[in-house]
Amino acid sequence: MKHLKFKYLAHIMLTLKLALVGWMLWLFFQDTTQHGFALDTEFFIFFLIGFGAQLIDGTLGMAYGVSCSTCLLHMGVSPAIASASVHTAEVFTTGVSGLSHLYMKNVDKRLFVQLAIPGMIGAILGSFLLARVFNGDIIKPIIAAYLLILGIVIIIKSFRPLKLKDQLKKLAPLGFVGGLCDAIGGGGWGPIVTSNIIKRGKSPQIAIGTVNTAEFFVAFFSTGVFLFLLGMDAWKTILGLILGGILSAPVGPLLIKYIRPKSLMLLVGIGIVLTSCYTIYLSIK
Repeated sequence: MKHLKFKYLAHIMLTLKLALVGWMLWLFFQDTTQHGFALDTEFFIFFLIGFGAQLIDGTLGMAYGVSCSTCLLHMGVSPAIASASVHTAEVFTTGVSGLSHLYMKNVDKRLFVQLAIPGMIGAILGSFLLARVFNGDIIKPIIAAYLLILGIVIIIKSFRPLKLKDQLKKLAPLGFVGGLCDAIGGGGWGPIVTSNIIKRGKSPQIAIGTVNTAEFFVAFFSTGVFLFLLGMDAWKTILGLILGGILSAPVGPLLIKYIRPKSLMLLVGIGIVLTSCYTIYLSIK
């Protein structure tokens, strides 16, 4: 772990982002219709969703995917397209956020490796299951219920005291489950992983920075599977989330020092619970 230097990790992240940009540009210009892409009101709604979600995620180390997926499902986007759009955008937003955390030394190298590798494996499996196995109409209320549970977890975590520890053990299963649930539900890496790590006693600042940086790799591999199996059909959604998220991504690491995370965590949890309940209501009525 001593040989894993921050500058090397930053170079890997930048290289992967450039590779994805090249692939997306190729796909975009291959599609002569761009599937209805336009800078209209709906695009700016996606922009605002991405901006707000990444601002929260960069500050708390959670809730980007959960917040975006909840809003997209509410707007009628299918579960598979919602998850694919969110994870494609996350490659860029978590990349900027992760690089910011690396610059500010908010990343624990050992913790990063323990989470990133099993997280990538879980993400690949979850993406395949959502794209090829699960039926979108059937799983939509299930995902909404999953997001509801995550919202409740976030609320509960906001009231719990923190006891700090330097070293944590047996984190591979946590990383795998976090990556799997994140890909299937379109969110959950942060609420599952960050909350558990903080609960086990890691410094919130280091936990948030490390989980955000590891999330880049989880999102990258999820996106690769989704693009290969589903293609790129939701340009308006993806570009709106990307642009909004990139603008707010550098702000989160700075806000950690000035905003009380528990207060914002409580508000995020309440918002997710309310919107998830409404999505479930629309699905079963």
